[in-house]
Amino acid sequence: MQLQILQIAPTKDKNLLAIEQEYEKRIKPFANLTTTTLKPSKSDQCKQAQEEEKDKFLPRLDPKANIIALDENGPQLSSQQFAEAIQKTRDHGPGRIQFLIGGSHGLHPEVRKKANQTLSLSKMTFTHEMVRIFLKEQLYRAFTIIENRTYHK
Repeated sequence: MQLQILQIAPTKDKNLLAIEQEYEKRIKPFANLTTTTLKPSKSDQCKQAQEEEKDKFLPRLDPKANIIALDENGPQLSSQQFAEAIQKTRDHGPGRIQFLIGGSHGLHPEVRKKANQTLSLSKMTFTHEMVRIFLKEQLYRAFTIIENRTYHK
């Protein structure tokens, strides 16, 4: 299975980066995970920043992948439901998922429209660095659920 995270701006905090890397290592036996970091817009204007970042996202979207945009207004799934969605894509879908994490102004509507679905990790607001950790932890948890490992209880 191929997983790709397209994100705006790198993780700067070395402690948070270490946690991300730990989950990447844990995911490796289950899937090939790549992270592509796009340069953020320098604009403080929401619409301009989204427009500039849209131009970075769109050429990288794979029309053959299941594209999931992380968005605060998307539906929330339990860990079990998320695992089922991952397994369905792995076993019966394209076998490739792209997760999109926008910049501080969110994803441009055109980018969200290209996604097959949206997903909210929580109704709470988190830093983009924390969202990356939560997504990778949930991916690892999903694979342990699918493979009936003891991590998820």
